[in-house]
Amino acid sequence: MLYQTLRFIAFTGLNLFLSLPTTRAFYLPGVAPTSYTIDQKVPLHVNRLTPWLKEMDTEIHSALSYGYYQRAFHFCRPKEGPQDAGRESLGAVLFGDRIKTSPFDLRMMMNETCKRLCEEQVIDKHSAKFVNQRILEGFAVNWLIDGLPAATPYKDYEGGPEYYVQGFPLGYTTEGQAPIELNNHYDIHIQYHEVSSTTYRVVGALVRPRSRKNSRNLDDETADCGDDSTPLFLDDDGETSVTWTYSVYWEPSPIAWAVRWDMYLRIEDPKIHWFSLVNSSVIVVFVVFTVSAILMRALKKDFARYNRLDTFNLDDFSADGGVNEDGIQEDSGWKLVHGDVFRAPPNPLLLSVFLGSGAQLFFMSGVTIVFALFGFLSPSNRGSLGTAMILLWTLFSFIGGYVSARLYKSFGGEGWKQNIVLTPVFVPGIVFSTFFLLNLFLWARGSSGAVPFTTMLVIVSIWFLISLPLSICGSWLGFRQAAIQSPVHTNQIPRQIPPSTSYLRPIPSMLLVGALPFGAIFVELYFIMNSLWFDRIYYMFGFLFLCYGIMIITCASVTVMFVYYLLCSENYHWQWRAFFSAGASSFFVFANALIYWLFRLRFAGWTSMVLFVGYSALISFLVFLLTGAIGFFSSYAFVHKIYRSIRVD
Repeated sequence: MLYQTLRFIAFTGLNLFLSLPTTRAFYLPGVAPTSYTIDQKVPLHVNRLTPWLKEMDTEIHSALSYGYYQRAFHFCRPKEGPQDAGRESLGAVLFGDRIKTSPFDLRMMMNETCKRLCEEQVIDKHSAKFVNQRILEGFAVNWLIDGLPAATPYKDYEGGPEYYVQGFPLGYTTEGQAPIELNNHYDIHIQYHEVSSTTYRVVGALVRPRSRKNSRNLDDETADCGDDSTPLFLDDDGETSVTWTYSVYWEPSPIAWAVRWDMYLRIEDPKIHWFSLVNSSVIVVFVVFTVSAILMRALKKDFARYNRLDTFNLDDFSADGGVNEDGIQEDSGWKLVHGDVFRAPPNPLLLSVFLGSGAQLFFMSGVTIVFALFGFLSPSNRGSLGTAMILLWTLFSFIGGYVSARLYKSFGGEGWKQNIVLTPVFVPGIVFSTFFLLNLFLWARGSSGAVPFTTMLVIVSIWFLISLPLSICGSWLGFRQAAIQSPVHTNQIPRQIPPSTSYLRPIPSMLLVGALPFGAIFVELYFIMNSLWFDRIYYMFGFLFLCYGIMIITCASVTVMFVYYLLCSENYHWQWRAFFSAGASSFFVFANALIYWLFRLRFAGWTSMVLFVGYSALISFLVFLLTGAIGFFSSYAFVHKIYRSIRVD
């Protein structure tokens, strides 16, 4: 009944929210607007080719990307050769952006009905096979016009609102079968906003590609763009001549420059997203409140019973059972293990290193989400999200070192040198090694997504020149602090642990505890996966912020409840159990990735499969550290609290 009431209130509030008129907010763009005068050149830069959703297809067929000027495509090059279009951020490079100059000549307010791009290109049979395969896999071309992605208009359903999807198809095919058409003509529609009578700003860019075999270059440096009656097909067994042409159309728009990204940042299926999020939130909040109520009630009874017991003398107990008339008996449950509960866990060095990295990841994730929520990480500043994550991870190395050292000292560890070295090296080493290994597959396939060697050197330099010293400083400060004192003394001889019930055994408990935190984030995880593998812009940080908060509360609550029942069963090995049980959410994250692969992806090559599994495993490992640290620290505070609240002789 309570659940139904909460759900009714939530959905009623949601309907009221969705019925309000929508507004467009100004975000911090990260770049200053550029105003153009008539006939002033507007830059068109080219980026990598990425997998894209084909028409009547809901699956991605590749995890690779390719550079625009890869020889097999035979795209037209600038006369002076392709040049870097400015310095790309570290995050942009890591996420695969390779932005170059192009031979396109766009002039503000100057329409071009047909313009040649370069000399006629001859595509050999090997290149034709490569390009045709990319068309079959649904690859898209990506341009940037005044910093805006060249887009394709899209609707979720017939009659629905139109929004923009970055990129446009390299070619067309019918249900994945021949004939395969190559798009060699581009109708470029650029929307502009009038700032004054002489200055204008670009606020939109759409590209409608065409396949035209009958287009040709003329002798007077012009071109005949032909028509759509005869598509262009590449010959797999011979050579094919291709003429690249384009047209430019300038269209006035009432959209202001400050909100020109709104059409790109539209949330797909917003009502479904909202209802799914609210439904998950209500269920999770209901479970958390139920768990909290049960736990508080049990603890209140335990405190009353234990503290009341201390007022009796041994003579007050009967000789036959040790129980008086009020049912008060000697120590039992979690109080019985008070002499062992703060005993150092096995492998304290490894646990402290994991917890330090988990704390570092916790602060990095939280601050990044908050920055993105307030608009500091705008999509117009390409790669800003990835750059912020790397810089924050580096800066919070100090926290990771401090937490690891302080806990290791409290555990009674003596290998302080190993702790200082392993904290900034062990987990980052696993992440970097996995990333480097997967990058080798990209290098081998000639993908533009392969991170250049110089960028690898930059990452290693940041790691060893900034992150490592900060972590050492944090560890030094942590070891200088006094060890965290336990509220009760630890016995010299450990007590035996009785057999556990089935649900408190490691595997069942990990599955039970890990399922709930995953339930708080699985809806948002689906949209994040879409953004990563479908090359969409993710900008739903408000939803992500709520999910992150719910996950923290849920993870802490269920882990504390698990540790309470574990101690009640007289099992005092709670440190690793709390870490692994909360971290088991990563198992569900990885399983969810495999299910996503099954229903949303259909890779044609084994390299894409290895990349998907590798990156999913890497993300799951980071989730393991994050949720494991949340579960441990909440349990750590809980155990200290309850044993500080009782009197122990």
